[in-house]
Amino acid sequence: MLTYQDGNLKRLFNTSGLLYKEMQLKEKLQDLNVDEAFALLHQHGMLVKRPFLLGDDFGLLGFKESEWAKKF
Repeated sequence: MLTYQDGNLKRLFNTSGLLYKEMQLKEKLQDLNVDEAFALLHQHGMLVKRPFLLGDDFGLLGFKESEWAKKF
């Protein structure tokens, strides 16, 4: 998914979620490496941006109707 998001870790996170705000990740995310960011996403499922759909040749995050319509 990270590849389909042009390497932008922030796109994987639910930045509008309460947990993201409580953990103050806005300030911390830029200093995390990929392994640390993935560990947070793994430990705290509520941090993952949803819907999350990974296909053979695409990765969709969040609901943007036009992007989803292109795939379905």
